[in-house]
Amino acid sequence: MTIDATQRPPLMSERRVSLIGAMLAAIGPISMALYTPAMPEIVRAFGTTEAAVKMSLSLYFGGFAFAQLVCGPLSDGFGRRPVTVAFMAIYTLASLAAVLAPNIEMLIAARLAQGVGAAAGIAISRALVRDIFTGQQSARVMNLIGIILAIGPALSPTVGGIILDFFGWHEIFVAMAVAGMAVASTAIFAMRETVERDLSRIRPVALLKSYGALLANRQFMSAGLTNAGAPGAIYALATMLPFILMERVGLTPRQFGFAMLMQSLSFLTGSYVMRLCMRRWRADAIMPAGLVLITIASVALAVGMRMSEPTLLNVMLPVALYAAGMGFVISPMTTAALSPFPERAGAASALFGFLQMGAGLLGGTVAAAMGDPVTAIGTVIPALGMISVCSWLVWRSLPEHRTGKARDVIIEPVE
Repeated sequence: MTIDATQRPPLMSERRVSLIGAMLAAIGPISMALYTPAMPEIVRAFGTTEAAVKMSLSLYFGGFAFAQLVCGPLSDGFGRRPVTVAFMAIYTLASLAAVLAPNIEMLIAARLAQGVGAAAGIAISRALVRDIFTGQQSARVMNLIGIILAIGPALSPTVGGIILDFFGWHEIFVAMAVAGMAVASTAIFAMRETVERDLSRIRPVALLKSYGALLANRQFMSAGLTNAGAPGAIYALATMLPFILMERVGLTPRQFGFAMLMQSLSFLTGSYVMRLCMRRWRADAIMPAGLVLITIASVALAVGMRMSEPTLLNVMLPVALYAAGMGFVISPMTTAALSPFPERAGAASALFGFLQMGAGLLGGTVAAAMGDPVTAIGTVIPALGMISVCSWLVWRSLPEHRTGKARDVIIEPVE
């Protein structure tokens, strides 16, 4: 059973959980962001096509999305720490395999394995928070994880571009292997176990019942889809922006890395403003401001990409606005989705992450099928934005929110 934080002092402080959770959650986005500046170069290095290199990113998303459905419940049964270490070992070995890949097919396979390994980070980070904190504390920790998390992906495209310029694309995967070993070491030496070993939770029948209950829960699904349409769009953008900004706008890999700071720093700003606002207002009352930003950004992309040629500003300003809106959405919707499920936090976190990454995978796949990345960004991203807005309207219409009974979901401000 989950170790109940209401009956004893927390196993770890808010700050410690936030730092560990951010490290776990960051490994996936960092692996994506470090890689994106190298995508055009890998096309040339292997003499392959843009579609093949985009497939390496799409399968990374696929491994990331589907493996969460496994590693989350495994962490419910075996414990958070051993599952984290095992999956980080997979990630590290896959990173080294990418370094040695002799062709694009082997690189695609290594990226798929990387996604599988990185999945544990995002799934277990959320479950770790739910094991220890609820309500306002949970939202506060999730928000702080988001703020810290923004720093890694913010710097990663820049770092990736610099590594590419000075060393080459192979060294990008060496950096990923080092990051995997660092996360595994953190799990071994700094993370405390938060659940008791209970293998009955990973029996197939019990697992199917858990996922069935989650899929049938309107609060979970509406909150999960609200979140999926926000970060899911950012993940989908990774399949489009390198080719728009470097191939169409003409940026160098290093310039692309600096341009991506607009996205990540905007998310950081949105998350920080959300944190300040939570001191006075309920999280669910603040969150619609983020959905307004997402709507404005979606309209700007849908119209702008059809009215003129892409430029740095008419692409990245709406993307930055979308990312800022995302900073308002993630922490309250994560808390809303996971709060009702303390005994199956790993499974709930896994399915929640699957919805998020699945949206990114679907968006990236549709974008690749459309061919033209400019048309894709003006179609796929607005569609994901509208999914987020419409799902929130469903979440807000649920009886418990209309009557104000869901006190662990409608998060109260700190006095």
